[in-house]
Amino acid sequence: MGEDVSGTVGRIGFWAAVFATLFSVTYIVAQLGEWLGLLGSSGGPESSSTPFGLIVLLTPSLFLGTAFVVLMVSVHYYASEERKIWTHLGLVFATIYAVLISINYYVQLTFVVPRLLQGDVDSVSLQPFLFVPFDSFLYSVDILGYSFMSLATLFAAFAFTGTGVERTVRWFMIANGLLIPFLALQIYYHPLIWIAALWAVTFPGVTVSLAVLFRRTSDTVAEPAVVPA
Repeated sequence: MGEDVSGTVGRIGFWAAVFATLFSVTYIVAQLGEWLGLLGSSGGPESSSTPFGLIVLLTPSLFLGTAFVVLMVSVHYYASEERKIWTHLGLVFATIYAVLISINYYVQLTFVVPRLLQGDVDSVSLQPFLFVPFDSFLYSVDILGYSFMSLATLFAAFAFTGTGVERTVRWFMIANGLLIPFLALQIYYHPLIWIAALWAVTFPGVTVSLAVLFRRTSDTVAEPAVVPA
């Protein structure tokens, strides 16, 4: 990888990781508030959100989809040629995740929330799009999307073979990937959500460690070459 390309990858990767961390942590804090009943719902993972809760929860989640795809593109360009098959697979799964959750959250924020605020809860046109935990079409779409996100990190983990920060990235990616069954199957057995909630640790672990890795990449490229006397 040339210095110009490497520097660009490092800078874009760093900022994508920073924004992915920011959006994910914002969502995590909001979700904790939601489960504690601080956003207007009755609390707990099985309670439907209020319009205010949907706005607070889904706005950062919508932006996270784009940030994660850009981050995975950066990971793909960072990887060595012989390892790009793994990052390419990760990028494809990341794109599927982003498409699924972006449609879901945009519909919630632009179609569902305005009608809920108008008190149009019983509208026939609204019912199929209500986001009801464990009991709605779009909740199934949501957990399918996050299952693909975990699949993306699981495959991309195999591109990181080094020590130090690369090892940290690899293990956080694998840990995030291993949450797939708990994410996908919670629709059948609701208590699995408590294991799936470890995403609040594993995913920020991925993004923070990648931010460190990409910062070091860009810093290394930026250092001027030492010309021998």
